[in-house]
Amino acid sequence: MRILIAPDKFKGSLGALQVASNIAAGLREGLPQAELEIVPVADGGEGTAEVICQARFGEWVACSAHDAFGNTISARYGWIEESATAVMEMSEAAGWRRLVSEVHDPLRANTFGVGEMLLDATRRGARQLIVGLGGSATNDGGFGMARSLGFRFFANQMELTDGPVELTELTKIFRPKNLRLPRLDGATDVRNPLLGERGATRVFGPQKGATPEQVEILEQALTKLAEIVARDLGCDFRNTPGAGAAGGLGFGLVSFCRAELRSGFEVVAETIQLEKKMSRADVVLTGEGRLDGQTLEGKAPAGVAQLARKHGKPVYAIVGQVDREINYSGVFDAIYELARPPVSKTEAIKLTAKLLRERAQEAALSLRDSKH
Repeated sequence: MRILIAPDKFKGSLGALQVASNIAAGLREGLPQAELEIVPVADGGEGTAEVICQARFGEWVACSAHDAFGNTISARYGWIEESATAVMEMSEAAGWRRLVSEVHDPLRANTFGVGEMLLDATRRGARQLIVGLGGSATNDGGFGMARSLGFRFFANQMELTDGPVELTELTKIFRPKNLRLPRLDGATDVRNPLLGERGATRVFGPQKGATPEQVEILEQALTKLAEIVARDLGCDFRNTPGAGAAGGLGFGLVSFCRAELRSGFEVVAETIQLEKKMSRADVVLTGEGRLDGQTLEGKAPAGVAQLARKHGKPVYAIVGQVDREINYSGVFDAIYELARPPVSKTEAIKLTAKLLRERAQEAALSLRDSKH
């Protein structure tokens, strides 16, 4: 029996490779003769660069950049030499995890460091850039990134050089004369537009600490940005699915960098040749920290399941927790949950590795008794 193990990370607990390794250990206990292939996956969120680098034998390179509040940091991204591809995550520069202080002001947080990473990879000779849009601490529509690339923003005669709060007064954008970027794919697991009730600010702003008053200011700022971009740059992507990803950075990438926004899972699956590996398997195991409605809207386990169905392979999911109000029939053949009675969610997080091995052993028993 050939089993493909293709889980995403368990956020806040284990990375995708650690998850896959523990599942493999459990399967070996119950099915010692099985052939196991470990292929960790991601969907554009944090961990995307690591998954691609592991699969494509990439290396990590570092560059100087700035975090969301202008502090100098050393940021890293993946480099795949054979294809001259740079794989980076916007959160490496403008994410929550890079902030040196717990004090956070969403009116000032910006993506300047993301542009610095793009420029560094371009100078290195990249022919393709992949940017994962997850883990953002910003809500600036790519304003900071664009400034680092050479775009200039003005409110009448005053140049804007701080955070998105300034964009409410925006009157003019000047394009840099000699900007040359390679092909750029923005990898995202959300399809939110830039503005409105489902937009970047109203959906994700409160999660980043924005008060109701700040949400209104940020919505006004991104509305003005979209209007001036349409007038001065001749493009209007405010309603493009995914434009609202990473605080509107999706909008910024397509507007200022001529990027293409793509399903993060599809980008990862294509880059690591997941479908080819899946075609060799008899059974597929996937998983993530929480299985819920968002999973079915484009996250990695649903993508893995869809590919498995395409190739007629049974697919099992091992997950931390399940939202039982969602119907998963037709998606997974079986679901094994870590946080089930008497194990609480808190205990499951502490014991993730052990429980992954135990649930994998249960899956092995089921597979052993089946016809697969």
